[in-house]
Amino acid sequence: MTRAIISFDTELSAGLYQRGADARANFESSILGRCREGDFGIHFQMDMLERHGLTGVFFIDPMPALVYGPEVIDAIVRPVLDRGHEVQVHIHTEWLAFARFNPVGRLTGRNIGDFPLAAQKRLIALARDILVGAGAPRPTAFRAGNFGANDDTLRALAALGFRFDSSFNAAYLGHGCAISLDAGNQGMREHHGVIEVPVSGLMDRANRFRPAQLCAMSEEEMRDALDHNAASGAIQFSAFSHSFELLSRDRKVANRLAISRMEALCRAVADDARVTSGGLITLPAPPARPRRIHVPAPRPFRTLRRVIQQGLGHLAHEVRYVRDVIAVTINSSRWGKIATGVLLAMA
Repeated sequence: MTRAIISFDTELSAGLYQRGADARANFESSILGRCREGDFGIHFQMDMLERHGLTGVFFIDPMPALVYGPEVIDAIVRPVLDRGHEVQVHIHTEWLAFARFNPVGRLTGRNIGDFPLAAQKRLIALARDILVGAGAPRPTAFRAGNFGANDDTLRALAALGFRFDSSFNAAYLGHGCAISLDAGNQGMREHHGVIEVPVSGLMDRANRFRPAQLCAMSEEEMRDALDHNAASGAIQFSAFSHSFELLSRDRKVANRLAISRMEALCRAVADDARVTSGGLITLPAPPARPRRIHVPAPRPFRTLRRVIQQGLGHLAHEVRYVRDVIAVTINSSRWGKIATGVLLAMA
């Protein structure tokens, strides 16, 4: 049977930190997914998984502990474990630029793959130890922030005793992801001492991979990608989201389109007799000569339907977002303030 791995990159926002957000505000926005309509973060996501009898994998980034302290990571890890879901390691190395203590000296970088092998080992080991210190079982799997891993990342993971990596996303090849694997094969295979569990997906156009991500795929595309992997005898179908992905881009309201997509994915996994739910801890290893799992070919009308649906679904959110950006730009500019004052005087 095919294991459906529904994972969530669970992370505080370095951007919010740069804009002055304290630990509480960042936690509420990025982890709880709090907006004026309620909370749509990890607790909401776990509620939905559990309604369908599913288990999620939460790749938690502990690097903000270097800035905010370890308590904020404890508050993320505990509820995930208490509810029976899985905690694994995620890393966003952007936080090193703001850290009180940098474990790799003066080295900084956007992606883990920007660092030499020895520094990668040190950072991954530190991230693992912070999660274990927060009460998590010793992690067995890793995903790089921004999917920004390279082959040295896999070598570092192998040296540290990790069994799985899930940083290979064909949509990010050449844009951060530098793992030397064939983008046309979605099957699990061993590479540099660890088993790579690539992000699943399909081709939405010639030479363009669409990953199985809630904000990227329509319900139809997600069902088709799941069906393809199950019909192909794949060990896994790997879909992902973020702890804040069920919010609009400005994080002020719930993203109803993303919520309906997550509901549809959970329902599709629960209803498919060929598919089981679970994490990476009990995931079977691939055989010595694993089957090649081809990426599903593009279907132009399916892609068109998603483009139209996504455009309509995001219209209200994006119009408000763009309007707010324009308003901030105008009001923060000298001539914008003068023009606003003239208009108010004429009104």
